[in-house]
Amino acid sequence: MSSAPRPGPGRGWLLRLVVAFAFAQGAVSMARPAVSYRALALGADETAVGVIAGVYALLPLFAAVPLGRRTDHGRCAPLLPIGVVLISGGCALSGVVSSLPAMAAWSGVMGLGHLCFVIGAQSIVARQSAPAEQDRNFGHFTIGASLGQLVGPIAAGALISGGSGALGRTSALALLVSAAVCAVALTSLWRIEHRRTPGAAPAPGKPTAKTRAKSKTKTKAKVPVTAILGARGVPAGIFISMAVLSATDILTAYLPVVGEHRGIAPATVGLLLSLRAAASIACRLAMPPMLRLLGRTALLVTSCLLAGLICAGMVLPVPVPVLAVMLAALGFCLGVGQPLSMTTVVRAAPADARSTALALRLTGNRLGQAAAPAAAGLIAGTAGAAAPFALLGALLLAAAGLGLRGGGVGGTSVRPEPAPVPPAPDPVRERGAPRADAP
Repeated sequence: MSSAPRPGPGRGWLLRLVVAFAFAQGAVSMARPAVSYRALALGADETAVGVIAGVYALLPLFAAVPLGRRTDHGRCAPLLPIGVVLISGGCALSGVVSSLPAMAAWSGVMGLGHLCFVIGAQSIVARQSAPAEQDRNFGHFTIGASLGQLVGPIAAGALISGGSGALGRTSALALLVSAAVCAVALTSLWRIEHRRTPGAAPAPGKPTAKTRAKSKTKTKAKVPVTAILGARGVPAGIFISMAVLSATDILTAYLPVVGEHRGIAPATVGLLLSLRAAASIACRLAMPPMLRLLGRTALLVTSCLLAGLICAGMVLPVPVPVLAVMLAALGFCLGVGQPLSMTTVVRAAPADARSTALALRLTGNRLGQAAAPAAAGLIAGTAGAAAPFALLGALLLAAAGLGLRGGGVGGTSVRPEPAPVPPAPDPVRERGAPRADAP
């Protein structure tokens, strides 16, 4: 009776996934600025902070596609607890070690754990959401990330103090607390993946031996990466996602550095980062009416354009209240890119390679996270701590241009269905049949 309208396991799985993601992302958002402050306490300069932030993305860069391949033809849920354990271990050990290379290594482990969690979680949302629910469910899923990004920096700012040489000790404490916060995510990881979705959707009727053999050979066939990247809408979705995430990531890693240079207290920096996250939550709650009003392409292009201009404006030494307004506007604009790029990639990719397509999107994200902080570190070392925001502005403006040029981003929201092909033979047959029978 009630199972007819809803093929999946209800909506409880999504709520539990959002809660788990909020704790996992909260731990990462708390740990990232803490890693920057701890690195500064250990004697790192702006370039070294950029390198450590880049290593966070290095291991995931090589692991994303193999994990996506594995998830396409297997279960997604096991990746979630593995991710939580790796994030907790990376956070805790980053707070214990006292050398910059060791901090960079454990930062990479933290990034690998985050990747495992996100690939598993996004694949579950893609599989268990009807096409009409994907924008909404991905939007709700990313609210978990924004909640973590809201609370994490506030907690880090409250724990970290630079007074009387206590920066090294308090940043280590913040990293240990973030490890404990991430472990709480394990309490929500139950009955998230529906049992009927280990691979493709079940075929109606009893599966025969022939069907099983057919599906076995189908499962073994892998869609080439070039075919996935060649699908219209996938490259644009990957680049926009990379630009948006790079902006969020460099903002998290470099606002503490800018704060140190401009005399902004760590607690205030934490509040500013949380203000950006709160604006992203507001954006994702308002996304359905904005999509109805503007459409996917216009919404993506406008948000990237405005975010790029705001990022470029952050190079100016504005007072803290103005910076707060700019970060709120930036957070609202950046809130659009992640959920819509997920839907874009999922709809554009072949049906049996969606997890791999999402993994390629995450590979693009991690490539941006590895390259952008390293480039930002070089720019900051020569042109000043605020200069990386000019790089972000250029990246986001390029994303807006790509979204405007490539109609695939908007086109994937209303995918051209193969309806025109089947109807052509059917009317011919129907017309042919009466003519044959009439005489």
